[in-house]
Amino acid sequence: MKKITIIDVATQAGVSKSTVSQYLNGRFGHMSANTKIKIEAAIKELNYVPNPIARSLKVEKTKTIGVVVRDITGYNTSRVMRGIDDYCKKHHYNIMIYNSDFDADAEKRALLALQHMCVDGIIMTSSGLNSALIQQFIQQGMPIVQFQLEYPDCPSNIVLSDYRDSAYEATEHLIQMGHQRICFVAQAFSNSLSRQARFDGYAHAMHKHGLPVTDDAILYWDRETGFAQDPTHLLQQPLAPSAFFTQHLAITADLLQAFNAAHIAIPQQASIIGFDEIPMVDLFRVPISVIRQDAYKIGIETSKLLIESMTGQHKEWQRVIVPCELVLRDSVQRIG
Repeated sequence: MKKITIIDVATQAGVSKSTVSQYLNGRFGHMSANTKIKIEAAIKELNYVPNPIARSLKVEKTKTIGVVVRDITGYNTSRVMRGIDDYCKKHHYNIMIYNSDFDADAEKRALLALQHMCVDGIIMTSSGLNSALIQQFIQQGMPIVQFQLEYPDCPSNIVLSDYRDSAYEATEHLIQMGHQRICFVAQAFSNSLSRQARFDGYAHAMHKHGLPVTDDAILYWDRETGFAQDPTHLLQQPLAPSAFFTQHLAITADLLQAFNAAHIAIPQQASIIGFDEIPMVDLFRVPISVIRQDAYKIGIETSKLLIESMTGQHKEWQRVIVPCELVLRDSVQRIG
């Protein structure tokens, strides 16, 4: 079977080869609607599939964007990816996805693979352990946009949720409901500015109302080992927390499992607000109040910023903040 070429498409559409080339490369701002329709029809009729690698040798662009995420099956990450995919398709870019599985070495291999495949730009959630490599890529001219997590040693274009203000709003709500001993449940901050921003919002609300923020009010959680101490034991202390503010969907899930196993009633014995929406939350016996990130918009804004950067629209780093929404349900009880 003869391989269909760009010349065949041009002949079928009755236009020049260069016109088809401009269409395939997204340069059709001044092209008439009729010409675009004829080219689209010819591509469909001939079942023409452009060769992005061959085209890249000529125009030095592959029309491909690399995406590195920690786990595409995550509830929020999957929605971010939907936004990225929708925006990139609309602007005639393909995406290539790698999962790092929370492993810095896997993340490094993914970045190097994308570089070798000559992608036009990269979107990623960084582990914070490959900052030197990311900075090297940027210095070599690779457009990169990060999202979700920010690190002080890895400046770049970035899209984030409004972590600080959202954490402040959630903590303020708990205080207004009468809670004074609020346990902040989180991963170790390490050098993550995003995790620190959530704690800063929590601490600001506590200090505003003259409430202490002590080390024993922070319960750390690890993805591999779980809670640093059993959260049900905290409820047995003389100054037990009356509310828990969790900072990740996985943390909220583990906390709910621990309370359920110990027959802790929510919200009668412990109120909860979680960061991140929970799948099928309406089916819960006690639906959990959450800070809902606009994951789809994060995906849209991230890919938009990357494409703008690839076309030279920004001379300085751009920092896009996407607002969150506090969704109140039945997991917080008024006390006092």
